[in-house]
Amino acid sequence: MEISSILLLLSDYQVYLFRDTEGERAFWILRICKFIVFFMSIFIVHVFNHYLINFYLHEVELISVPKRLRAGEILSFIGETLVIVSQFTGLYYTFDEANHYHRSKPYVICYLIPVMIWLLQFSVIFQYRKKCDKELSVALMLVPTLPTAAAGVQLFMQGTPLINLTIVGLVIMLRVFEVRNTNRKITLANQREKELLKEEQETMRSMMEETSYALAEAIEAKDKYTHGHSSRVARYSEMIAERAGKDEKERQNIYLAGLLHDVGKIGIPENIINKDSKLTDEEYGIIKTHPVIGNQILQKIKKNPDLSIGAHYHHERYDGRGYPEGLKGEEIPEIARIIAVADAYDAMTSKRSYRDPLPQQVVRNEIVKGRGTQFDPEFAEIMLALMDNDTEYTMKEK
Repeated sequence: MEISSILLLLSDYQVYLFRDTEGERAFWILRICKFIVFFMSIFIVHVFNHYLINFYLHEVELISVPKRLRAGEILSFIGETLVIVSQFTGLYYTFDEANHYHRSKPYVICYLIPVMIWLLQFSVIFQYRKKCDKELSVALMLVPTLPTAAAGVQLFMQGTPLINLTIVGLVIMLRVFEVRNTNRKITLANQREKELLKEEQETMRSMMEETSYALAEAIEAKDKYTHGHSSRVARYSEMIAERAGKDEKERQNIYLAGLLHDVGKIGIPENIINKDSKLTDEEYGIIKTHPVIGNQILQKIKKNPDLSIGAHYHHERYDGRGYPEGLKGEEIPEIARIIAVADAYDAMTSKRSYRDPLPQQVVRNEIVKGRGTQFDPEFAEIMLALMDNDTEYTMKEK
């Protein structure tokens, strides 16, 4: 429609420039441009009819094209054919010897055909006005309404391109409304895409949590002495992370890593895990393989590498005397240093086959003693602060 409107305006302007000019050049310019003006006027109506068909099929999602728009297609074709015929028969207009333009008696036909199409288009737009955007619906109704009114006026005003100017103006207006409508759709689509992404992330997080809880339950089902250990370590790790200023996403990762830090115990024989007496050196060596096994299991989860890191390094010591790699200080990943404090704290505050939970002051003394040797000093200090706030000593196995 935009291209047709440009051709219509340019041709109408040329007709205006050469309307009183004689000579062969003016002769051909007037006839060619006058033909373009008449043809483009009905062609724009035809294109708009196509636009409505596509709009109602794809945007409004009608099952079939309204018959009135099909009738508009046929009338548009008849109108375009008559414009071509008029060039050879003088059906719509003629030129005198002075190259002046004159209307013919059947001239009214070139008005009636587009008016009939506009009326058909308006009836369809009005019928389905509530199925599309209100602003765009108003714009669509103006396209057939205003040119129809302009056609009635121009019947009595020869020489004034009122219809052409109206059509061009409405084409521009329709494009503006289309762009606005498209921008709104893009905004809504982007918003919906963000919502879907957020829902997907939430679903993935829930699935990860549920899977992690299931794995933690599977681990603890093997060890009759550590029921709830994994969930408590996860909670204490998250509390330390919060005090350390970690954001929500980091805290969630640390929580899940704490929940799965002992997943490698799945690969340790139950008779060793549940042995009441002291472990032999060989048995202790087997126990010490659980961080490596945990890493092998969890490193398959590529989207959250923190899980395998927490499992692999949570028995490393700050002084380098831990296992399995013997890392020292900040060589140990931060998440593992957090879990190490939480893990040791829960071990001391939980019931074992050979003892009850240790008194809070004893646990505190052990954390102080291990600060800078077994534990990262920063995270040990945070654990001590949490203990100081726990005056009722609720942070232990129930």
